[in-house]
Amino acid sequence: MTSAAKRFCPGALLAAALFTLPLTGGGHPGPAETLASERPRILVLTDMGADPDDEQSLVRLLLYANQIDITGIVATTSCWHQNSIRPDFIHTILDAYEQVQPNLLLHESGYPSADELRARVKHGIPQYGMTGVGEDMDTAGSDWIIQVLEEDDDRPLWISVWGGPNTLAQALHKIDRTKSAAEAKRLLAKLRIYTISDQDDSAAWIRRTFPDLFYIVTPGDDYGQATWIAINNVINGIDNTTVSNRWLAEHIQQGHGPLGAAYPDVAWGFEGDTPAFLGVIPNGLNVPDQPNWGGWGGRYELSMPDFASIGEGSSIVEREPVTRPIWTDASDTHTPYLPSEYKRAVERHEQSFSGNQVTLWRWRDDFQNDFAARMDWCTQTYAEANHPPVPHLNHPAELTVKSGEQVTLDAYGSSDPDGDSISYLWFHYPEAGTYDQLITTGGAENADRFGFTAPVVDEEVTAHFILKVTDKGTPALSRYQRVIVTVTP
Repeated sequence: MTSAAKRFCPGALLAAALFTLPLTGGGHPGPAETLASERPRILVLTDMGADPDDEQSLVRLLLYANQIDITGIVATTSCWHQNSIRPDFIHTILDAYEQVQPNLLLHESGYPSADELRARVKHGIPQYGMTGVGEDMDTAGSDWIIQVLEEDDDRPLWISVWGGPNTLAQALHKIDRTKSAAEAKRLLAKLRIYTISDQDDSAAWIRRTFPDLFYIVTPGDDYGQATWIAINNVINGIDNTTVSNRWLAEHIQQGHGPLGAAYPDVAWGFEGDTPAFLGVIPNGLNVPDQPNWGGWGGRYELSMPDFASIGEGSSIVEREPVTRPIWTDASDTHTPYLPSEYKRAVERHEQSFSGNQVTLWRWRDDFQNDFAARMDWCTQTYAEANHPPVPHLNHPAELTVKSGEQVTLDAYGSSDPDGDSISYLWFHYPEAGTYDQLITTGGAENADRFGFTAPVVDEEVTAHFILKVTDKGTPALSRYQRVIVTVTP
């Protein structure tokens, strides 16, 4: 990882903390709404109709439509769906959302109407990859990307690519052809791109032609190596219940109204596209502009992978060497905490796990439970459903301490809007900071306070500590606070 990729960014941390601000406006006075001016903006490119997982991902995304500003949903092609586009699939799911949106507003305000979202559904070109990029190839989808970029809005625009990115490639082609160099640079600086591997040949063209773009990807199409595949992989040595078909049927599909009923059965792997937006959901852990800090969508480092490491998959997309640094796979070592029957309420798993996919599945039960709770919101009253807890720190989220100093992190006063009992878990996240040796406590990790000794260092380092607060409602919900400790010699 480069030093720039590791650099501490206080502004990004402040933005991540905004999810704890109180609700304003309509809806139930819950604790977890993000201010409209700070909601992350997302524009989705989806090869809807190629695999039911796009429909599944859209169902989940709509449940966060009050916390994520969905600026567009564009039907596109991909290597699996080369000559047709299916916006009708998108509209079918929006029809289901329309029926549950009034009930969602009982739980949190800010859910847009279905008509607002319908107006943002656009189409790309029904051609594969670079055959659909060039003169006279503009579409409603590519022009919409430019229009959204040109809005008077300083927020980054995340392009969440679930299929092929040739609609984005066409927008970039037009910007490059029609805008001044200064204006093109200004617009492109707003872009944040997360693609689910490479699903057409325009992906490599984009990275090669616009080397300064913020781009997250496992390059190539060897999906088995990708970080995102961990959303549906069965992992030996852990409980995989929340990714089972039985769990999906019980908690998502059946008995949760028309939006749950619109969630199709798994054909290959469920929700392979969801990691393209999991990392921007405001939850206190995610800091979207810092992929190397880790979050629900995985952790990524700015690097230039070797051509030999780009595996050969089964699609028609040819491998190409990576010619510039990209945000790509990083590795975590993770030892899960498990419930304990007696004495301390949690204990460490006897097994540790390492690898790039660990960076995502380590949070899987948390985001699956969050999905299930929001699906409950489609049909249940506020009193019947569960809502996330509210972590509270009794000190700043950024601390500077001396080498060897005794430090206490304090979350006393964290709460739950439903009055549920809450549990605490503190842990050091070594890979997220510049101090990569695990820092442990001499006390308990599951108390409201966490004490440790700052490491003895010869140069300034940063250490990321995560507070996870989990309620005892059903399903159990978690929210986080990230504390960045700078240790000076």
